[in-house]
Amino acid sequence: MKGKKEEPRRCPVSAKCGGCRWIQTPYEEQLGRKAARFRKLMEPYAKAEAIIGMEEPEHYRNKVHAAFGEDRRHNTISGIYEEKSHRIVPVDSCLLENEKADAIIVSIRELMSSFRIRPYNEDTGFGLLRHVLVRTGHATGQIMVVLVLASPILPSKNHFVKALLKLHPEITTIVVNVNGRRTGMVLGDREQTIYGKGYIEDRLCGKIFRISPGSFYQVNPVQTGKLYGKALEYAALTGTETVLDAYCGTGTIGILAGDSARRVIGVELNPAAVRDAKINARQNKAENVRFYQNDAGKFLMQMAGQGERPDVLFLDPPRSGSSEVFLNTVLKLGPGRVVYISCEPETLVRDVKALTAGGYRVERTVAVDMFPFTDGIESVTLLVRGKGPETEDK
Repeated sequence: MKGKKEEPRRCPVSAKCGGCRWIQTPYEEQLGRKAARFRKLMEPYAKAEAIIGMEEPEHYRNKVHAAFGEDRRHNTISGIYEEKSHRIVPVDSCLLENEKADAIIVSIRELMSSFRIRPYNEDTGFGLLRHVLVRTGHATGQIMVVLVLASPILPSKNHFVKALLKLHPEITTIVVNVNGRRTGMVLGDREQTIYGKGYIEDRLCGKIFRISPGSFYQVNPVQTGKLYGKALEYAALTGTETVLDAYCGTGTIGILAGDSARRVIGVELNPAAVRDAKINARQNKAENVRFYQNDAGKFLMQMAGQGERPDVLFLDPPRSGSSEVFLNTVLKLGPGRVVYISCEPETLVRDVKALTAGGYRVERTVAVDMFPFTDGIESVTLLVRGKGPETEDK
């Protein structure tokens, strides 16, 4: 009996880059597998609601990063790092990425020889262009191009900008970022805007948000609206609450919550993100929202020391989850509702275990498919403070 004929691969390099492990899997099957995994993980705490999927799950990434280098014949290549390595897999287009961003990256690669720009070589330290980052405003159409260079001098800078804009007049800003260190980090600390404002704006849930080169902003704008809508639904704000938005990034959740809360406090460690958050608050006339640059755990401890307690806590921590110090301080403060946005189900379960052991219960939870064709799962979980004798409101 002959074996089943293998279907042609939708992407010729997917097996190497590892960015879309499920590219051959029908989308409904992907959703089913993610839902089952999330349901099993959360089963000890609550019954998960139906997973929220995408209607059109391709080309959803509004942040596209390409590494630049050379092949064995010293031809310039651009693409994605092979999984668990720094070998570049040449890529011109990707089913996950914004199509316009991919086209801009190809144009930059093709312009390099004309302007005698060499790609950076990680082994020798020679060369100039290390990475290109393209960020797109889904609702506004604004496009930012970030050229990550090993040194601050871009040959024939003005002519290069003119040539790129001739090919892609839709670009609204171009930024040079300087990363001269031998590091795995993409962006360096120094920036120079060589065209436009140095940032773009996007519209999300009726609000305008500023996005700088290094700011955190969810990569799937369509699903982000659904994710944040569910988070606000879980928060059930009535206009009387003090809300704390921990790990607030550029202030998206906090500013959205400001419409239905008495006051909102946002805290974020990244200073560039906090600057954007403050500007976003002013632009959206969110006068009851304040942002602070600090470690979320330390800030929470300071609140506890001052006898303050938020009524509702939003937290959207990194993939590693929240720290033990942070969670212990949450238990000490005891906000009535905790809305936990997670991008890693395993660390969510770990943190939920700690919070439920300290007197909270999971009331609602739902997975949101922010990353189609990958095994990534984003989710929103509502934890409510129990009504035992030690946690009862006074």
